[in-house]
Amino acid sequence: MAGGPVRSAAAMPRTDGTGDDGEPETLLLVEDDPGDALLIEEFLADSGLHARLTWVRTLARAQELLTDGERPACVLLDLHLPDAQGLEGLRTLLAAVPQAAVIVLTGMAEEQAGLAAVSVGAQDYLLKGQLEPEWLGRAIRYAVQRKQVELSAAALQAVRLRAEENARLERGLLPRPLVSGERLKVVTRYRPGRMHTLLGGDFFDVVETGDGAVHAVIGDVAGHGAAEAAMGVCLRVAWRSFVLAGVSGPPLLGLLERLLLAERDDSEAFVTLTSLTLDPGRTRARVVRAGHPGLLVQDGAGGVRLVETAGGIALGMMPGLGEWPEEEIAMPPGGGLLLFTDGLFEGVVGPDGERLDLGGLLELARGCAGRPAEEYVDALIAGAEAASAEHGGLDDDVAVIHLGWPAS
Repeated sequence: MAGGPVRSAAAMPRTDGTGDDGEPETLLLVEDDPGDALLIEEFLADSGLHARLTWVRTLARAQELLTDGERPACVLLDLHLPDAQGLEGLRTLLAAVPQAAVIVLTGMAEEQAGLAAVSVGAQDYLLKGQLEPEWLGRAIRYAVQRKQVELSAAALQAVRLRAEENARLERGLLPRPLVSGERLKVVTRYRPGRMHTLLGGDFFDVVETGDGAVHAVIGDVAGHGAAEAAMGVCLRVAWRSFVLAGVSGPPLLGLLERLLLAERDDSEAFVTLTSLTLDPGRTRARVVRAGHPGLLVQDGAGGVRLVETAGGIALGMMPGLGEWPEEEIAMPPGGGLLLFTDGLFEGVVGPDGERLDLGGLLELARGCAGRPAEEYVDALIAGAEAASAEHGGLDDDVAVIHLGWPAS
């Protein structure tokens, strides 16, 4: 059965049953009376709507079509069917096809039922005894337009709520360093990747304890999304709590892995991170790594070197079997440390998929050396972005911590 020309599936690229102009292209009629169904088909043919009409006699058959992929822009629903009576049938249909406008068909003496249907979620109601082609076409168009506005408003609200949630998660992932005095300059940066549609799991923190030692962590939860970001927040907060309680080094990573195993939803989820402690005199740093890249060390004369201390596997990769050795490295007077996530050096820079890699990052860092800390960090990120610009820029999130101290 069709009202107007029948359209093929190839002519309907949208999934909401409407064309590019917003006109309904697919209609579903759920009506058990053949006479009423024929009358509606004729009215549709005279209404100016060029839509494909599918007619079924029962709600069960309508559900079968919807399960098989039928996506009507509008459903015309009789409230009295052999297998569904009144508002219960409407509720069932609304749940089965939430993207479609629904118009209920009632008898002349059932106008209150029509009003009740609208309060439940139908876009409109029509009295069978008062149907006219022009009214029917106009009611369908208006119902579809109202439904599209309703869906758009709901989508905008969802985006707004997601943005607010992301902002809260970002504040948890990227806190303000807890460092006092002028003995240490801390610069942090976070930059989403170009394909960043979901919040990432990169996190960092810097804390100074009462003895003057400075502790820093940078980590990356594998994947993107709210679950990964929430895990990053959980680990970051736990790290700060453990550090302030006096835990550091390999025991700290063991506690973080236990927390990860207890909290993760995905048994394959893992986390890479580097945690270090800079002594009060800024002459030594104790570093422990779990599957994370090394760090850059600057000296006071403008030199930069890549330091890759002994490390262990990522947290959660082999639960209970990980070992994370701690290694001490000398810190130069007036120098600095740069910790980063892998998004900073994994950009594609060559025609055959070559990456910037750590060697390329070290070269960039040496080219930026000698600048003030904030300029140095920004120039390094900009350089990595520029190096991969011809191939789309940096894909992954980038998190960076720079710790710098005076010579004396």
